[in-house]
Amino acid sequence: MEPIQHATVYIVDDDASVRDALAWLLRTRRLLSESFDSAEAFDARVSQGFEVQSPSCVLLDVRMAGLSGLAMFEKLIAYGLLPTLPVIFLTGHADVPTAVDSVKRGAFDFFEKPFSDNALVDRIEQALKHSAAALALRSQTISLRAQLDGLTERESDVMRLVVGGLPNKLVADQLDISVRTVEVHRARVFDKMGVKSAVELANLLRNL
Repeated sequence: MEPIQHATVYIVDDDASVRDALAWLLRTRRLLSESFDSAEAFDARVSQGFEVQSPSCVLLDVRMAGLSGLAMFEKLIAYGLLPTLPVIFLTGHADVPTAVDSVKRGAFDFFEKPFSDNALVDRIEQALKHSAAALALRSQTISLRAQLDGLTERESDVMRLVVGGLPNKLVADQLDISVRTVEVHRARVFDKMGVKSAVELANLLRNL
């Protein structure tokens, strides 16, 4: 499988041998990584205006001295970094029920130690694809909001009614303007939003 371009895997584990082994494993798949020896160190990296710019994921040990992996996971949620930064937990047998619960809370997956290297890296690559898709959706949403900001107040009014399924005559009646004026505004809305129909516009707005 071709490596995902500019991807980064963040390794957070307080065991140096585990960090080194994971970094080596990722290099064999041509994946870049950054390692952190504690959740506090990783928190310092992501807590100050950090934004995911390229496909990324986190390998997060559940049990560490100091701040636990679970507490770090809650911080990542609070920072709004999921789902652009999927989390894969690394856990001991005793922590499996807790890890399962975390998956329900939005973690991407968990692996019980000792784990299969190939299975883990395959799942990491899936997490990176998940991150790439989330980044694409975020970019699309930002672009869509910018397009909406470019509409005049009247164009926004017309768009709202058109998307609601009203024909031009009823839009004109509700806004107390002529049908011709509605047609002009409607055409401008379609042009600014890059669509050709009310259905296409409605589908686009569902992404918000």
